[in-house]
Amino acid sequence: MRMKLEGITVLALDVAVLTGFYRDVLGFKIVVEEEHYAEFENEGVRLAVFSAPLMADNTNGHHSFLEERKGQAFELNFECDSPETVRVKYNEFVAKGATGITAPKVMSWGHTTGFFADPEGNIHSLFAVNPVRAENT
Repeated sequence: MRMKLEGITVLALDVAVLTGFYRDVLGFKIVVEEEHYAEFENEGVRLAVFSAPLMADNTNGHHSFLEERKGQAFELNFECDSPETVRVKYNEFVAKGATGITAPKVMSWGHTTGFFADPEGNIHSLFAVNPVRAENT
């Protein structure tokens, strides 16, 4: 029996605001837009936004959808072609309304990575694998 991850649904208190952010700041094209749900064009894994209070209804009032969220629950990682693209996209996202968390910098694991937040406070990353430099011997 096979199982695969088909989609990621981001829960939101304000679906319209978060949908606008993913469309206007991150550049995702909307393929379904309803009052309490939006779905974006994305190759590989479906990305959607859904109302947290309605998810509580769908899960018989499960407490996790009714309580105030505290802390980070997930992170979306966006891979870029190059470290320069990471810097350009990070500045573009912040200029369009993303909250800058950490400007792109070279990380010890060999990536250039920057962190930003969406309007619901979810922190996401942009990254690129740093080119390997030949050492002079």
